[in-house]
Amino acid sequence: MTDDASLARRALPLLDLTDLGESCSEAAIDTLCRDARASAVAAVCVWPHYVGRAARLLAGSPVRVATVINFPAGGDDIERAVEDTTEALADGAHEIDLVLPYRSVLAGETGTARAMLAAIRDVCDGGRLLKVILETGVLATPDAITAASRLAIEARADFLKTSTGKSAISATPEAAEAMLCAIRDHAAGHPVGLKVSGGLKTVADAGTYLALADRIMGPTWVGPRTFRLGASSLRTALVAALGEAGR
Repeated sequence: MTDDASLARRALPLLDLTDLGESCSEAAIDTLCRDARASAVAAVCVWPHYVGRAARLLAGSPVRVATVINFPAGGDDIERAVEDTTEALADGAHEIDLVLPYRSVLAGETGTARAMLAAIRDVCDGGRLLKVILETGVLATPDAITAASRLAIEARADFLKTSTGKSAISATPEAAEAMLCAIRDHAAGHPVGLKVSGGLKTVADAGTYLALADRIMGPTWVGPRTFRLGASSLRTALVAALGEAGR
């Protein structure tokens, strides 16, 4: 098997297959869920109003349904975030990707972020995962990314996630490294994973982040419970690499 095929085989079960485009439709969700089933990815990530449809289409499969809250702006409205989360969970979401109020955190005002994280953590129970989007392209510096990572870890986030994919700078290896180091150094007693999201398109992109996780966390750490790749088009490249290997 070629190196690309080996990477693709490893990466595909870690994929959060995503459609958060402005033109998303019911037909697009149907296709997304069909592809997710076919490739046995970890999850689909969809707008909240499509959670119910995705949950019905994926019923009986191991593919989980994720949705986004406080997205993409990362505002300070805790009550709205709790209401949206509660509705999404009732509709069948298994995972909540919550945007941290990152502008407040950057301004040194962490109280709102802590309160929002605590409130959403309270309603994400029974095996439902809380993934906290840091928006690392805006946080920008390793120190700011590390501080935001620690804040989310202290709130018992299940995953740290790099980006919304809606800012000028999405995931970078430098940001992922800072987050992985924070997980390694500060997540004692509570398993915390990493979701890399925003701008991933090629098998090489997946390989970069897998190698980073292996180096920092060890070669046995990566799995769907600890590491995700959030992308809309990456599946196409991964499936193509596997197809090429079979020729």
